[in-house]
Amino acid sequence: MSISTYKLFPFLRWRDRVTRDNLKADLMAGLTGMVLVLPQAVAYAFIAGLPPVYGLYTAMVSAVIAALFGSSWHLISGPTAALSIVVLSVISGLGDFSVEQYVGLVISLTLLTGLIQLALGLFRMGSLVNFISHTVVIGFTAGAAILIAVSQFKHLLGVEVPGGLSMLATLEHLFGQRAGFNAVALEAGLVTLVVAVLARKLNRKLPHLLIGMAAGSLACYFLDPTGEAVAYVGALPGQLPTPVLPEFSFATLKALAPGALAVALLGLIEAVSIARAIAVRSHQQIDGNQEFLGQGLSNVVGSFFACYASTGSFTRSGANYDAGARTPLAAVFAALMLAVVVLVAPQITARLPLAVMAGSILLIAWNLIDFGSIRHILSNSRSEAAILLVTLFSTLLVELEFAIYIGVMLSLALYLRRTSQPRVTQVAPLQQSERRHIRNIERYDLQECPQLKIIRVDGSLFFGAVDHVQQEIRRLTAPGSGVNHILLIGKGINFIDVAGVEMLHQEINRLHMMSGDILFSSLKGTVMDELKRTGALTLLGEQRFHDTPRSAIAELIPRLDQDRCASCTKRIFGDCPPPADV
Repeated sequence: MSISTYKLFPFLRWRDRVTRDNLKADLMAGLTGMVLVLPQAVAYAFIAGLPPVYGLYTAMVSAVIAALFGSSWHLISGPTAALSIVVLSVISGLGDFSVEQYVGLVISLTLLTGLIQLALGLFRMGSLVNFISHTVVIGFTAGAAILIAVSQFKHLLGVEVPGGLSMLATLEHLFGQRAGFNAVALEAGLVTLVVAVLARKLNRKLPHLLIGMAAGSLACYFLDPTGEAVAYVGALPGQLPTPVLPEFSFATLKALAPGALAVALLGLIEAVSIARAIAVRSHQQIDGNQEFLGQGLSNVVGSFFACYASTGSFTRSGANYDAGARTPLAAVFAALMLAVVVLVAPQITARLPLAVMAGSILLIAWNLIDFGSIRHILSNSRSEAAILLVTLFSTLLVELEFAIYIGVMLSLALYLRRTSQPRVTQVAPLQQSERRHIRNIERYDLQECPQLKIIRVDGSLFFGAVDHVQQEIRRLTAPGSGVNHILLIGKGINFIDVAGVEMLHQEINRLHMMSGDILFSSLKGTVMDELKRTGALTLLGEQRFHDTPRSAIAELIPRLDQDRCASCTKRIFGDCPPPADV
């Protein structure tokens, strides 16, 4: 088959892996996935401010489409905690709505999110996620976890909290209502939390959330046999998702666009990061662009079946791999089993207390915080620590979608800062070596020629970096330094743009007025080809470019002040003239 066919139908790539043994393995992994996603889908829909059935629909439809049209064999997509809180933030920020209006806007947001992701995939921008710092993702996720936890305190404590309050205002209101806490709700939620934690510690493969929710519901039944002391989730509709038409007017598009872009970016970052993390263990090659297409298509199709924005789940993807899944059919089997549960047992959530849901969500929020990485960042890098804290507090104090944009801008700023300051290392020949290899003067404690400085530039000479490199060259050849010749070793340079060429031309002219010069060596063939194509090689002087440092040094030594060379005792180069007393 042609490559284009595989791109349109990526599931054809792994059709040969569908054997009897693999189907059995996928079926068992699918059963594990269904047990995991059942409580999570209900909980995540709860976080997003939606009835639980929408989380279940998302775990069916979106999960199947993402599995079939993505590139990962093990990635499980569907509702997630971080994306759910962002969906809640985006829609809640638009105003107060009825349940029907709210659901309609969420579905429209999902469609727009999917279209953005599809567009990024079609334009082959799969490398875009590489520009989002891992530190930003950790900080945002930690902040989102705190917001998720705070949003559940009202259910855990059984008190009413007005909508639209900030995190601090919510905590202040809860503190003011402390006399009205519901003891039954609190006890049921704590039982859920404690049992889930113990089950997880006992065996990480156990469905700890499901066990905790069952224990909490049982405790609540004994504490509230009449079902009047606490609020309950209620029964499911008992039907599969039916096609719906999202509202997609211009006014809706305009209102949802900023939030949809944030949801799309976060969803892609999560999905691709998780797919790559699992691929390290499975030794599979991940296609970032194909994952963009798979995630986008899952949200577009899902929006027509009452799903909300989905992305990859680290918990369920990891469990899917550990359970022995061989192909994406494991995700399909999990979705089909979940559909059977929804049809056969719609009463499964009828006596599920909201406090029990809150207890399980608190555990989910706790597990979202990567304490190990946070400690490592805070103790090892000031700049990364600053980015982490800014992203974290932005997530807590401003609208979540803007917190994502702040994180993206910080990532880009960090990237630009690093690329705009390429490392300029002073190097010299190993004086003790007969071949005199060029090495770092600080690392090897080498002496330098008093008239010639050799520098190695590790980074491209583009408009953002030329000022930094030019300052280094001028510092080394400052008046009074005695240095007026530079040899620039460019094996670490990937490209030189117009600004880079102009800077080098300026420095050549400046040093020429000082009776000095700049020579270049070891530039990559592609860089030399580009300089030749643009005429920059002629402008800078083709004679200044050498294949090796040895050749450039041999040309420069005769140009040095021979009187100073005669009195010099350092003998830096093998080609140095003999001292005067010889």
